[in-house]
Amino acid sequence: MEHKGVLKNIGGYVFYIILAVVFALTFRTYVFARTTVIGPSMQPTFHDKDSVFLEKVSTETGHISRGEIVTFYSKDENNDDYIKRVIGIAGDKVEIKDGKVYLNGQLLSEDYLPKGTITEPNSLITQYVIPKGYVFVLGDNRGNSTDSRILGPINLKDIRGHVILRVYPFNNIRAF
Repeated sequence: MEHKGVLKNIGGYVFYIILAVVFALTFRTYVFARTTVIGPSMQPTFHDKDSVFLEKVSTETGHISRGEIVTFYSKDENNDDYIKRVIGIAGDKVEIKDGKVYLNGQLLSEDYLPKGTITEPNSLITQYVIPKGYVFVLGDNRGNSTDSRILGPINLKDIRGHVILRVYPFNNIRAF
């Protein structure tokens, strides 16, 4: 008789453990995740090995705004995720000329970049019209970034999340 009671208790514990694991995996997949920045392409905003948290609900709904910093699947040979800043959204015209970025005909104010930063087009294409379902992204380290100048517009379906908080290094914690 006691044997059945013990099995019932174990079964109850197993059920709650499975429920907690399913909840945690669902939360990480669709709501919130942590990732590590790799490489210098977002300097000075982020540095190699910075740890950041991503919000994923807006990417699941396809709501991405200009200025947000996103991670996305790069489709490169290593299946890397890249981290970049959204410059243009669907319907926008992005133009790179004279070392500056223009958004819909207006010089883009980029106060997050160091003074004197020059943005080169990196190809023969200097104007981009962003199609529906895509965004145009640039790294903050314009001289060392594989971004939409090379990759073209990024499909919203490839975006993993947008950065909301840097948590490491601890002396540099910041919300975005």
